[in-house]
Amino acid sequence: MRTTKSNLARWSAGLLLGGAMALSAAAETIRVGAMPVGSGWYVAAAAMKKTLQEVGTGLDLDIIARGGGVANPMVVQQGKAQIAISNVATSQWAMKGELLYAGRKAPDIRSLVGGLNPVFIGAIVRNEYMQSNGFKTLKDILESGKPVNILMKPPGSNIPPAVDVILKAHGSSIAKIKKDGGRIIQVESAQMSGMIRDGRADLYFDTILAGHPTIQEITLTGGVSFTDLSPESIAALAEIGIDKGEIPKWFTVQTETTIGGDYGTHLIANKSLSDEAAYKITKAVIENMDKLAAEFPAWKAFVREKAASPEKNGIPLHPGAVRYYKEIGLL
Repeated sequence: MRTTKSNLARWSAGLLLGGAMALSAAAETIRVGAMPVGSGWYVAAAAMKKTLQEVGTGLDLDIIARGGGVANPMVVQQGKAQIAISNVATSQWAMKGELLYAGRKAPDIRSLVGGLNPVFIGAIVRNEYMQSNGFKTLKDILESGKPVNILMKPPGSNIPPAVDVILKAHGSSIAKIKKDGGRIIQVESAQMSGMIRDGRADLYFDTILAGHPTIQEITLTGGVSFTDLSPESIAALAEIGIDKGEIPKWFTVQTETTIGGDYGTHLIANKSLSDEAAYKITKAVIENMDKLAAEFPAWKAFVREKAASPEKNGIPLHPGAVRYYKEIGLL
């Protein structure tokens, strides 16, 4: 009897294991472009992978732990990933083959879910520089003709193209800044706080995120203030897909919210992704956003009613996403 029960137990265990393996084998694997391990977008991709498994979509995500807001549109275009997290503005640039993507186009990318979270560009200035020159606003700085040392990330990030647009909105350019005796300083984040603190940089443009370590250090040690992007800047940025945004009071030097630009964030796919898979992914993300936001708090900013809106997607929606949005009355 014991032998029979033992055999039965082994047979049952084998049957369960075989069933689990069959289910795993049956799952369709979708490659998702994120960012390196430890980044916010990697955390978000891991949360999506977990959710797709838990809700029984029959889909599994293979996370590509590299890329980012600039690289991911091309990663999807080239088929290295089928879906990816991307910035709305850079997806538009990639689709048109302009700015950072001059000469390279991504005509096959489509949006699944828009408005995941804002990604702000903002401006920070040295207080001593403003006071010694009698400046009050960004417009004062850029239209004065006086020397200004502008600090930002190196070429290849999404900041330099936006700064070019901001300068142009005020009748300036990198060439004019240099002609007027100023400098354009493009260095890695680790060097930025020292340059501000030592007075080697006066005006700093960067991506503004809550708790951003570089910005945190600069605001605590650099004698700086946030300054609003000008109406002229906001209007010019809107023409390249960067919307107006209000940066919350995340840092102690802010006395109120600050006007900046918003690159936006969305989930994109290659148009070759099946309509069924696109539908399932869109549905799973929208209907489980509370769980996803618990894992990646930036997505607490998501507003369901805006997920399908043109301004939150920037590029055409995938037909599978369109099907879902029509079902829930957002289209």
